[in-house]
Amino acid sequence: MYKIIQKRKIWIGISIVLFAVAIYFIAAFGLKLGIDFTGGSLLEVKFGANKPNVMEVSEAVKDLKLNSLSVQPSETSFILRFQNNDEEAHQNVLASLKKLNDSKNPATLEKKGTSTTAVLNTNSGFEELNFTAIGPSVGQELQQKAVYSIILVLIAISLYISYAFRKVSKPISSWKYGVVTLIALFHDTIIVIGFFALLGKFWGVEVNTSFVAAILTVLGFSVHDTIVVFDRIRENLPKSSDNFEETINKSVNQTLTRSINTSMTVMFVLLSIVMFGGESIKYFALALFVGIFFGTYSSIFLASPLLVVWNNMKKNA
Repeated sequence: MYKIIQKRKIWIGISIVLFAVAIYFIAAFGLKLGIDFTGGSLLEVKFGANKPNVMEVSEAVKDLKLNSLSVQPSETSFILRFQNNDEEAHQNVLASLKKLNDSKNPATLEKKGTSTTAVLNTNSGFEELNFTAIGPSVGQELQQKAVYSIILVLIAISLYISYAFRKVSKPISSWKYGVVTLIALFHDTIIVIGFFALLGKFWGVEVNTSFVAAILTVLGFSVHDTIVVFDRIRENLPKSSDNFEETINKSVNQTLTRSINTSMTVMFVLLSIVMFGGESIKYFALALFVGIFFGTYSSIFLASPLLVVWNNMKKNA
């Protein structure tokens, strides 16, 4: 049996360091907000058979002076993001990209008798797949709703766990299970946000509404893991002859393999999406991967040890 709870100072120390580093990244770098939050335009276009590269696409629209331009390639198309959201900018970008496509996929010549006619190559078609424009006021509203949704989820989860463990009153009150879960979830959330603040600073990775969805998913997965451990503690407390610390350590060990195996199967899938998935879903999967990793860590090495720390503080008071 692993002495996880007995080495709680190490695990809590690691969490404090990671949390502090994440807070520093958030304060120093901030998040690189996408057009969902700042307002702007998203344009997805498909080129012909001779597809240009990212540099050529960027050069084609360079003279248009687009603000915060980013060009992301996908398997069959390009996704352009820029802050300009007026129709004139939209049409100018389309015209420039159409010109680039025509230069990469010129018309072919077909000879009929004594005359020669230009015929459009069927593989040279340029197509606008999607265009979305978001105003600054809408972006600001989405920011507020994203923050509110995360806060409400954290509070709701804490209240639910307090209610679910209402019959567990010894040696610590049921509401403390909810508070400890809230601390662990806040720990997971901040680490993921800090990680993306680092990516935004050095790799230009933007966060959008899918990032918020990833955070909320991480919270749900993390609390599921924590409840599994806490539920085993609830089962063991009435029938255990050991002290509180030993009982929790036994409960964590009993659920350790299940928690790790469950998380690893999900993380392997997410890793494959990060490595081989499309550009539009890659960072969503990455946020889930990081969040589930630390969510599993916090449910085993942070939440349960904090219960013991709290109980010892109560005894020493």
